[in-house]
Amino acid sequence: MSHSIVTLLHIAAIGLGATLLMDAWSILRKRLLGIPSLDYALVGRWVGHMPLGQFHHVAIGKAAPITGERALGWIVHYLTGVAFALAFVMFDGQWLCQPTPLPALLFGLVTVLLPFFIMQPALGLGLAAAKSANPTKARLHSLLTHLIFGIGLYLTAFLLAPLRCAG
Repeated sequence: MSHSIVTLLHIAAIGLGATLLMDAWSILRKRLLGIPSLDYALVGRWVGHMPLGQFHHVAIGKAAPITGERALGWIVHYLTGVAFALAFVMFDGQWLCQPTPLPALLFGLVTVLLPFFIMQPALGLGLAAAKSANPTKARLHSLLTHLIFGIGLYLTAFLLAPLRCAG
C-alpha cells in the first residue's frame, strides 16, 4: 500500500476515533444530565433536501422526511469528523507522529464555527442557536462537545502514532 494511502487511512482513523469519543460524550451527557444530543436523522433530512435545491429550512423538523435520513445523517456526521481530521493535519503533517494536545483542543473548538454559522442557521435554529429554547445552554454544549472532539483527535492520534510512526 502506498505511503499516501496509509497516511489517509491513518487520518481517517483519527477522525473516526474523535467522532466516536464525541458520541460517547453525548451518550454520557444524556444519561447523567438528561440532555439529548442532536438527532442525526435531521442532519440526514437537511442533506437529503440539498439535491432538491433546498439548503435552508425555517424548521428542519417540519420539513418532509427523506428516505434513509437517519443513516444518511450518521454517515454525514462521521464523514465530517474525518474531513475535520484531514483539515487539521493539513496544517501540520508532523503532528501525526508527534501529537500534542493543545493544537487538537484548539482545533476542536474552532470546528464549532461550522455548526454555529452553517448548520444551525440552515436547520432553522439561527446563528449559533439564537432561535433555540436556550441559546446560551446550546452554545455551551456545542463548545464542550467540540472540545471533546479535539480531545478525541489527540487521544486517537496518540494511540495510533506508534503503529504508523515507529522507527
